[in-house]
Amino acid sequence: MDESYVYVPLFWMDDIIEFDESNQPIPERDDNGDIVYETGQFGNLILHPITKEPIPKYKRLQRGTLHKADYENNQEEGIAKAHARLDDTDNWRLKKDIRDEINDKSPGNAGSFADAFDGEPTRIKRETVSTVLTAPRAAGTTVLNVDTTDGFKPFTEVTVYDGTNSEDVLITDVTASTITVQPLVNDYVKGARIGRSNAKIADGQMTSGDWGTYSIALMEEV
Repeated sequence: MDESYVYVPLFWMDDIIEFDESNQPIPERDDNGDIVYETGQFGNLILHPITKEPIPKYKRLQRGTLHKADYENNQEEGIAKAHARLDDTDNWRLKKDIRDEINDKSPGNAGSFADAFDGEPTRIKRETVSTVLTAPRAAGTTVLNVDTTDGFKPFTEVTVYDGTNSEDVLITDVTASTITVQPLVNDYVKGARIGRSNAKIADGQMTSGDWGTYSIALMEEV
């Protein structure tokens, strides 16, 4: 949790009424010896719900804790904070389980290549740089004309893909307008994508990246 919070419990006291030798509650009396009755917030007599008679105010050996909104709010805040801590603990446990599972499958990596998709930083960064092929290329081609080479580096691997084919190739050289790769295995159309990752992440899930082409027609207005 972001802020430190310590829950302070309330200690409730029972309302203990005094009884006589006949095991009857002893009512309070005023200076004239008359029985004192329970009254409400505005001084009105409180009536018994069945007999409709005023309820005597009995002598108390101990005054009980009054019920107040502050006490309820203290409890509700404690419950809310407890739930927040439980949620944080669950998230921590889930991330730990993911790391343990990955480490079991790939000992020594300790999940350094994983992305839990929870917005937290990982020990390595997922590369998302991409560019677009500005001319079609046939199988066997090594030089790819692209609209931008920003972010691409030699001796890193990229994915080339269009609506039909996809393959991973190693970059051998980068200029201002071209990327040189290992010979392509497949043919690719103009508009094909070259990227460090051909996936997108949304709502905590990894899915295939978008790809498409558009046809534009020019019209003359008279």
